[in-house]
Amino acid sequence: MSDEQSRITKLEETVAHQAKTIEELSDQIAEQWKVVEMARQKLDRLTERFLTLEEQSLEAPAITKPPHY
Repeated sequence: MSDEQSRITKLEETVAHQAKTIEELSDQIAEQWKVVEMARQKLDRLTERFLTLEEQSLEAPAITKPPHY
């Protein structure tokens, strides 16, 4: 095999390896994006729940006289 042919073969191997790595990284990013979206949805639900509980706690209780009066 000539020196030029071996260089081309090595470059092809490098490109194939990089293509595989890019595909794997893309898959990982897609999975992480799903996790981020689930966390965002959960945060939105918790925020709504917190705001609802906060609104309920803002209602002042009725002022009544203690039983000993």
